[in-house]
Amino acid sequence: MVVWTEFERSTIQDIFSKINYDVVGPAALSRCLIVYPWTQRYFGGFGNLYNAAAIMENPKVAAHGRVVLKGLELAQKNMDSIKATFADLSKLHSEKLLVDPDNFKLLTDCLAIVVAAELGEDFTAEVHAVFQKFLAVVVASLRKQYY
Repeated sequence: MVVWTEFERSTIQDIFSKINYDVVGPAALSRCLIVYPWTQRYFGGFGNLYNAAAIMENPKVAAHGRVVLKGLELAQKNMDSIKATFADLSKLHSEKLLVDPDNFKLLTDCLAIVVAAELGEDFTAEVHAVFQKFLAVVVASLRKQYY
């Protein structure tokens, strides 16, 4: 079980209250698909992913980026039970979609970069450390069904 301090809880809530889901979600997923092109294989039904511009302008990528952020918001609202909250999602990704679990870490790394850019000076080293802890718990929860 993960132990969250009050500072960590309030920091995560603050991050989610400040980010624009319509910007951050699509930008994070687009960055992941561009920087790590092998991750594109899971998005064959998304149409044109042939170059960076096509990815960044793809409405299905943008929509799924928002879905990812809504999932993270669910984790933020259930910080004491993230593994249980993501049990079905973990099973879906491992058994039906067959997503390589290492891709969750790649996506959260991209997300941290985009959130840092969005928050600017508010994304201090302390805030970054808390966000990385939160993302690590999310990744571990999504990987749960793989092992």
